[in-house]
Amino acid sequence: MTAAPTDTLAPHAIDVRYLDEALLVLDKPAGLLSVPGRGADKQDCLAARVQARYPDALVVHRLDMDTSGLMLMARGTAAQRALSKAFAARAVSKRYIAVVAGTLSPPQDEWGTIDLPLICDWSNRPRQVVDFANGKPSLTRWRVLAHDEAGVSTRVELEPVTGRSHQLRVHLAALGHPILGDPLYAPPQACAQAGRLLLHAWHLRIPHPLGGRELAFERPAPF
Repeated sequence: MTAAPTDTLAPHAIDVRYLDEALLVLDKPAGLLSVPGRGADKQDCLAARVQARYPDALVVHRLDMDTSGLMLMARGTAAQRALSKAFAARAVSKRYIAVVAGTLSPPQDEWGTIDLPLICDWSNRPRQVVDFANGKPSLTRWRVLAHDEAGVSTRVELEPVTGRSHQLRVHLAALGHPILGDPLYAPPQACAQAGRLLLHAWHLRIPHPLGGRELAFERPAPF
């Protein structure tokens, strides 16, 4: 597999995929923080860029810095509360595309599940680890989309049922098939196979915070 290029980050650029009086749907590039981090060098982020243009925009959920794809922001506190409740009730559906190391065999049914509890590895933050004694329940649905002809990688679709930090990355690594380009969970050889983390939030389905009508958005993976 050829290495995927890193996303180009134009200063202060945002890619708005949908906009109305209650919400924004954005395409976050890989390499950009979702929200500000600690330190003056970590203040540039998608939320800050959006709020500079739409001051009423509020964070509802996040994507890892190295993950690209669809991210939602609310406009105003009422919309934020409604969308936060939808996330808590698992009324929001998110699906991701990833490319993982090796040949991952398809599950017996079309979709398989990874049910492994996760907890922060406090001595190695921000890493997360599987911990059956103290971890929080974490569930991922997955299916195989295609195999690389050389047997080097597998393209998969992922659906996080829960929303733990780094959940998809840890779960795939625990299967023995880390996501290519992952600097935290992939061994050096798999990390070096891509110029970025090959994980992209491609599909988002939500109930609209005003009235509840269902909206669906798609953004194909750039790799």
